[in-house]
Amino acid sequence: MSFDPFKQKVKPVCDAFECWSDLLVKPYDKDAADPYTKLRIILMNGTEFEANWYSHQFSRHCSVNDLRREIALIRRVEQQQQKKLSALKPVNESVLETTIGYEQLAVELTANLARREKDPYVRMTLDFALLEDFDHLYRFSNMLMHDMNVDASRLVAKRTEITPGRPTIAEHRYPYDDVRRACDNKKADPITRLNAAIITAAEQQTMNFYMNVGNTYPTEEGKKLFLEIAMIEEQHVTHYGCLMDTSCTWLAGLLEHEYTECYLYYSCARDETDPRVRKIWEIMLEQELSHLHKAAELLEKYEKRDYLSVFPEPEFPEPLSFGKDNIPYVRDVLKNTVRMTSKGEDYVEIASLPKDDVFFTHNKKVNGKSCCVPSHAVIDSYLCAHGEDFRFETEPNPVPELACRTRDNTTVCLGG
Repeated sequence: MSFDPFKQKVKPVCDAFECWSDLLVKPYDKDAADPYTKLRIILMNGTEFEANWYSHQFSRHCSVNDLRREIALIRRVEQQQQKKLSALKPVNESVLETTIGYEQLAVELTANLARREKDPYVRMTLDFALLEDFDHLYRFSNMLMHDMNVDASRLVAKRTEITPGRPTIAEHRYPYDDVRRACDNKKADPITRLNAAIITAAEQQTMNFYMNVGNTYPTEEGKKLFLEIAMIEEQHVTHYGCLMDTSCTWLAGLLEHEYTECYLYYSCARDETDPRVRKIWEIMLEQELSHLHKAAELLEKYEKRDYLSVFPEPEFPEPLSFGKDNIPYVRDVLKNTVRMTSKGEDYVEIASLPKDDVFFTHNKKVNGKSCCVPSHAVIDSYLCAHGEDFRFETEPNPVPELACRTRDNTTVCLGG
């Protein structure tokens, strides 16, 4: 059944304001909630942050106060939406338990987007960073078991494997090599446009989370791991953000953001298994539809063009779902692309690079000796205490060098 968000009846934007008791909703039960419910909450929290960040930047680059007022009205409601989503997180869920959710989201979301992506370049961009977030899940899961005796495979409900990906030590690239080619929204498939917007917001949310909570972790080793992986998340935000169409006007960009939010809330409402949380998605979809219609009205008023100039095919594509089994897909990507890095805007085998390439010189400058690299040290600590690492695998790691459970391989993607 097709769904055209521009054809839906909407209420005035200001009708969405809620009181404090409505915003402070009951948190989910961390031990009973479906992991995918948690992933949707993290995803939509990040989507709301991106919408607010964009709105503030728009306002700071706009000289028309009447337009600024309209943007401020939408932004205030979206701030309330974000506060409600944030309230769903229970106080007894530790920073590290929440981190497992962030990394599971990164793996499952990226795999879902890549599997439906039609543009080979964008699909490769998704697959490339997928292996890095997959490795982060492994590193944080070992720290979680070592520090708190909490089994991360229970948190992910054994829907996502926990095993090494592209080792984090090999992910530190020179900034020039994280820049990607931008999509042209006039030519790109609607799925590609949505994928670029969704993954950028999601990775940005992870980057912000680590930037703000990493220094609160109670151990020095943990602080160092958050610091290192937070730097990779910065790379990922550059990596994905570069996919966004650079030719959009501010108002067209506002319409793009609101369309993406509507699509995601629509998807969440269709996909959600928790009736209480599904109701939240439905309410927020109704609110976002009013934002979308307001953005279309502003585009017509200030740029004299209608929404069809931005979305000539406005009906939503197939909803995004977390119901797929991505384990075989991730294993295949791991087996076939683990030894790749990026060079300029493209992807190459690390073995094809000359020994004096900036990839090696920058990586060595950042990492120094492998024993000093936090993502390696946390596995070493676990191995010293337990003899073999913590994993959840359906079968051995498809990369032979990463299958050993008594040694953390730091050379598979760096040579030596």
